[in-house]
Amino acid sequence: MTETFTIKGDYIELIKLLKAAGLADTGGMAKMAIEDGLVTVDGIIEYRKGRKLKNGQRVEFNNHIVIITSPEASL
Repeated sequence: MTETFTIKGDYIELIKLLKAAGLADTGGMAKMAIEDGLVTVDGIIEYRKGRKLKNGQRVEFNNHIVIITSPEASL
């Protein structure tokens, strides 16, 4: 399943995205998923919870794909 997620600023941290996009129910679940190497950013396993995600990046977790978009990119 692929969806887009629009960020309000320049970036969103990976752990916050997992919660905001509904891919993880809690911050603890998001943290564990990242630490266990279950999340990829642009096809590469990401272990940093605070990884800054920007417009156009692709996050994959648990058969869900989220593409980051920003309002500024569509102007």
